[in-house]
Amino acid sequence: MHIETLTTFFMWCTIINGILLIYTSLLVIFAPDFIYRMQSKWFPISRDSFNLVVYSYLGLFKILFLFFNLAPYIALLIIR
Repeated sequence: MHIETLTTFFMWCTIINGILLIYTSLLVIFAPDFIYRMQSKWFPISRDSFNLVVYSYLGLFKILFLFFNLAPYIALLIIR
């Protein structure tokens, strides 16, 4: 596989996952009650537990995004 193809792949992965991370973060910031109401219909969960799960999800998603998308893309840009 060529470096240009890998760079393009990681560029699009970074863009798509970055948009998803921003969208999810904005949704949690501006509509937390709506998200809680929707999720509590499906899963019996307290508000405190829900807040902890959502905060943990966003933190893990951000770490995985940085480690598996952004870092390889920057590394490929550097060696290219």
